[in-house]
Amino acid sequence: MSTPRFCPQCGQPGLQYRQPAGDTHLRLVCPACHHIHYQNPKVITGCIIERDGGYLLCQRAIEPRAGSWTLPAGFMENGETTEQAALREVWEESGIRAQIIAPYSIFSVPAISEVYIVFRARVLEESGQFGEETAACRFFAPAEMPWDNISYPAIRQILERYIDEQRNGIFGIYMGSDAGGTVHFVR
Repeated sequence: MSTPRFCPQCGQPGLQYRQPAGDTHLRLVCPACHHIHYQNPKVITGCIIERDGGYLLCQRAIEPRAGSWTLPAGFMENGETTEQAALREVWEESGIRAQIIAPYSIFSVPAISEVYIVFRARVLEESGQFGEETAACRFFAPAEMPWDNISYPAIRQILERYIDEQRNGIFGIYMGSDAGGTVHFVR
């Protein structure tokens, strides 16, 4: 995350890291107007979409990891709910209109200040077209999955767990981080 050079409140240069009174973290503070510039994690939302035993993956057309495969997902925009963001990303990246069934995974990656929220969803409509960030998209059966070319380790873990749970017919909600986590089963 880049550090701003100028205060977004008054425009003065020279923001400094300080721990404001009553706070628990170092924050960027303007020495002129004392505005605190909060730097918060990015939220990434997306969906696992299963159809006829296949799972939707999108091949990345952009960096990082162009050519690799991932779930349709991306950064949440201001003014969106997590559900709206996930459905927008599915549409933009795959040309599929989907309906969310349930939350599936909340996964934190503190080292890069990101939080992933993944939902279970189903296909409502397929346009056959996808956005410019996607080189290809298709449904893969578990035996056909490009496991060695999945974009991110967290996405591979989520897919492996989901496919296993699909076989057993019982879905949990995973909450955790890159350091560990817990699957909470909901009946």
